[in-house]
Amino acid sequence: MALPKIKQDLTDAVLAQPVPEGGSWLTAARDGARARLGGLGMPIRRDEYWKFTNPESWTGAQAFLTASDASTIFDDAEPLTLVFTDGAFDAAASDDLALEGVSIELLSGVAHTDLHWAKGLYGKLEAAANGAERRDGARLFKPVARPMAALNTAMAEEGVLIHATGEVTRPIRISYRSAGGSPQLHHLVKVEEGASVTILEEGMPGAQSNVMMEADVADNGTLHHLRIQGPEQDRATLTNFFARTGTESTLKTFGFTANGSITRNEAVIEITGDNATAHIAGGCLGDNERGSFHHDDTVYITHDAVNCESRQVFKKVLRNGATGVFQGKILVQPHAQKTDGYQISQSLLLDDDSQFLAKPELEIYADDVACSHGSTSGAIDEQALFYLRSRGVSRKEAEDLLTLSFLAEALEEIEDEALAEMVQAKIEDWLRG
Repeated sequence: MALPKIKQDLTDAVLAQPVPEGGSWLTAARDGARARLGGLGMPIRRDEYWKFTNPESWTGAQAFLTASDASTIFDDAEPLTLVFTDGAFDAAASDDLALEGVSIELLSGVAHTDLHWAKGLYGKLEAAANGAERRDGARLFKPVARPMAALNTAMAEEGVLIHATGEVTRPIRISYRSAGGSPQLHHLVKVEEGASVTILEEGMPGAQSNVMMEADVADNGTLHHLRIQGPEQDRATLTNFFARTGTESTLKTFGFTANGSITRNEAVIEITGDNATAHIAGGCLGDNERGSFHHDDTVYITHDAVNCESRQVFKKVLRNGATGVFQGKILVQPHAQKTDGYQISQSLLLDDDSQFLAKPELEIYADDVACSHGSTSGAIDEQALFYLRSRGVSRKEAEDLLTLSFLAEALEEIEDEALAEMVQAKIEDWLRG
C-alpha cells in the first residue's frame, strides 16, 4: 500500500541521507532497517500511536539548543562509567572498560569486523517488532510500527555493546552530556544464561536525540535497567527499548524524567521463555512554568510463554499546563496460559490546566490468565494536605510529601534499595528546586 504523500516525502528525505560505513553484517542490518523504514514511513501526527505526541519534534529541523553536563545521580553506587557527549564517546572522561563478568565495547570499534556477537542482536529485536504479520493458529497479529527505531538502526554510528557472561558486581553507567547536538545511539545488551548486570543511564543525550537499547536476556539471566533524565529544558528526547526474555529470566526497567520540552519513551518487550518476569515502570515531574512539558510512555508487552509475569507501573505529576501520555498494551498469545499481567497508569494533576492522556489496552487470547489494567487522574488529596498543614508543615512541603507518596509504587519497582534511595533523593532535590 502506498504511503500518504506527506509521509512519503518525509521518508524519502530521510532515506536520501548517506548511510554510515560498516562491515558486511552491520551494513546488512542497516540496509534492512532502511527497507523497513521505507515501508513503514516516517511518523506523522495522524498515525494511531502518535496522535497524542507530535513527531515533528524529531522529524523536523532542530529547535532545541540546551547544553548539559554529566549527571551525578548514581555516584555513590561506584559504577563503571562511560561518557558520551552528543553521541561521541569521551574516553578521557570514562573509566577503563575492563570489568569482571562482562565485556564492554563500542559499536564504532566493531563496525568493520566480520564476526561479532553483535551480529546476532543488532537490529534483530527492532526488526521483529516492525516485522510482518504473524499467525498463531487462527489469530493474526499485526505489529505496531516503530519507524523511529528503524531509523535508529539504519543511521546510528555509536553505542555501547555489553555482553554479560557472569554476575557483574558493579553497575555500568552510561552518562550523557550535550552541547546541543542531535545524536543517535544504539546500545546492545546480551545477558548470557545465569548472568546478571545492572545498567544505569543518566543525563541528556542531546538537544534532539534518538537513543535505542536492544536487550537479550537468556534463561535464568537478570537485567536491571534505570534511566534518569533531567532537569534541563528545551530538549526533545526519544528512547527506544526492545527486550526479549528467556526461561526463568528477570527483566526490570525503570525510567524517570524531570522537565524537558518533550520526551517519548517507547518500549517493546517480548516474553519468550516460561516462568519469566518482566517489569517496566517510571514516572515524571512535569512543569510548564519554565517552558512546555510533554511526556509520553508507550509500552507494548507480549506474553509468548507459560506462567509469566509482567507489570507496567507509571506515575506522572503534572502542573502549570503540563501534558502526560501513557499508551500501554498487554498482548497474551493463545498458548501463554497462566499469564499474570498488571498495568496501572496514574497522574497527579496539581492544577486545572494540566492533562493526562491514557490509552490502556489488553488483548488476551488465552483463557487461564490474570490480567488487569487501570488508569486514573486526580488532584492532590485536600484532606491529607489539611492534615499535614494542621501539624505545622508548609503547603509546599506538604505537597512534596504527598507527591513522593504518589510516586512510591513506581519507585518500589527498582530492585536495588540503594539505587532506589538515590533516585528518590534526586526527586526530592527536583521538588525543592
